[in-house]
Formats: sequence, C-alpha cells, structure tokens
Amino acid sequence: WGGALAFDWASRHAERVRGIAFMETILRPMGWEDLPGGGKARYELLRGAGTGEAKVLDENFFIEQALRATTLKGLSDFDWDVYRAPYPDRNSRRPLLEWPRAMPINGEPADVVARIEAYDRWLSASPLTPKLLLTFDGPSETLLIGSEMISWCRDNVAGLEIRGCGPARHIAPEDQPEAIAAEIKSWIDRRGLR
Repeated sequence: WGGALAFDWASRHAERVRGIAFMETILRPMGWEDLPGGGKARYELLRGAGTGEAKVLDENFFIEQALRATTLKGLSDFDWDVYRAPYPDRNSRRPLLEWPRAMPINGEPADVVARIEAYDRWLSASPLTPKLLLTFDGPSETLLIGSEMISWCRDNVAGLEIRGCGPARHIAPEDQPEAIAAEIKSWIDRRGLR
C-alpha cells in the first residue's frame, strides 16, 4: 500500500511534490483478472468472513507464507525475525487482514476505488511532475506490475520514465536493493530533484 498511499498524498498535495518513484503498487482500480497468479482464489479466501481471519490472524499468512513466495532470493533468519516482530499475535495482525479486504477489486470498496481514480487523474494530468516506474524481470504470477500494467503506465502516466532493475518478485527491495537505489539516485541526478 506504500505506493498507493504516496500517490494519494501526492495528488492532494501536488505543490509539495518534486517527483515520485514507484514500483509494485496499485496503479488503478482492478478486476479479478489483474491479480497475478492464483490471485482471485487467494483474495476471495482472504476477504472471506472467517476464512480471512483463519489465514491472516491465526496462520500469519502474509509473513509466513506470502512473503516467502514474493521474494526471489529468500530471507535470512535475521530478516524473517524483523518481518515477524510487529505481528506476534492475532490482534497485531488485524491491519494485515484489512489489506486484502481494502484492495480495489471490481469496484469495491467504493471509497478506495474513488481515491485511486482521483490519483489516476493526477498521474495522467501532471506532466511537469517527473515519475519513475521501476520494473522487474520475474515470474508474472509474482509481480503486480507486469507487461500489461507497464503498457498501461506508458499510456496513462504523464512525465513517466521506466527503468528495469533486474530479476525480482513482488517484494523487490529484498531482491534488488542496490539496483533500485542506483536507479533512483540516477533519476534524481538527471532530473535535478535534490
């Protein structure tokens, strides 16, 4: 949700935004067909009353299962502990349960879809605000921004530059931290955004 929150804030505070770099985020309201891999079945389960609570609150699904599937290189024991630390029990995992339930799929939830539509208008109507999309070569079932979404960005995001950062899955900063940092630094330097 980091990218979606950043887009929402930027669209409402455009005068304070010098540029925006993004990757693997929610770019538009989605349909079930936009979810990578077996996304529909997984999200129906996670959004379901009772089944979502069992998977997320009891099994800690996002940390113990999804995180493993969304990194290419894997994580050290130390890194796993860092990810687990904020979510030691059912109650602490409630925000993780709200995440799939707030995904903008097939027009619901309406308030989230409206916010995304508003930042989409800003993304397309702000050519003077530089934007950097970082993309990754990875299994399409593990990436939110695959070739179709990259094409959508080319057609709908004004002032956009697209840079590839190599192989990764959805949690790309775990797989390509150096490449991401280098591309952002280079973009900042080229655009004079310091």
